[in-house]
Amino acid sequence: MKEYLFDDMPPANPQEAKRTFRQLEHHIWTESKANLIQHYLQGFVFVTKHGTYIDGFAGPQNPNKHKMWAAKLVVENRPRWLRHFFFFEQNQSEVKTLERMTATQPKRAKKEPKRTFKIYPGDFNTKIHEMLSEFPVPDKEAAFCLLDQRTFECKWSSVKAVAAHKRGGNKIELFYFLANSWMDRSISGFNDPEKEMKKWWGDATWKQLIERRGIERGLFLAERFKKELGYKYAYPFPIFGRKDGGKMMYFMVHASDHPDATPIMFRAYKKCVGGNPVRLTQTELIARPS
Repeated sequence: MKEYLFDDMPPANPQEAKRTFRQLEHHIWTESKANLIQHYLQGFVFVTKHGTYIDGFAGPQNPNKHKMWAAKLVVENRPRWLRHFFFFEQNQSEVKTLERMTATQPKRAKKEPKRTFKIYPGDFNTKIHEMLSEFPVPDKEAAFCLLDQRTFECKWSSVKAVAAHKRGGNKIELFYFLANSWMDRSISGFNDPEKEMKKWWGDATWKQLIERRGIERGLFLAERFKKELGYKYAYPFPIFGRKDGGKMMYFMVHASDHPDATPIMFRAYKKCVGGNPVRLTQTELIARPS
């Protein structure tokens, strides 16, 4: 049984364990979130030559801007080597948009794998258990799960279900949306914050998350992915409000079991952002507030 996140990827050279990544001076902006996902998965399939893609909140958040729609960009990515797609969406009009998008995909070329699309209308927190039961992801199948929730939609129990699904090999990769700049305001709008936040976060330690600011929030969640869910690597990638920086709006936290997955994600981040880099070691922050 292989121990790699990507079946065809060899383990990193032990002599490179202390290699460095580069932090970017100019930061990614909100509109580039979907591009980050697209570019990462392009690197993903160049290594794996196959894969399963799970999107927990798959409908377009802005129906008029499909260039910002992650699911569409991923499906239309080249090379077309991802094999299985599972989309979850509660909004019925967006379910129909997903159906149209998948139905209009071109026929596969001779050397391309057969692709399957499955759309689950309804609440991801309920339907994910149904999907994992009906279509279990094989231990050797490279898999990526995008949880691009609208602030507090994704319950922690759902995250745990995805992380614990595989019985061997490496866990399903996670790319998890964590709100930052508007989180406190959203919590203040709950009639019963304790009840609602426990459903989302899973326990009372959500208060420790709220006490933190900036990159510390992203790091707090990343540590939870490692300590509680058992991922070997987890890093927060900040998404900023403007092309030239501005507020740290939210984080896309990437959790994986293979040491080469983070460099692939970091290269995707750099490609979406550009800018002059400074060196950071793997154990230091991927990015800092501007």
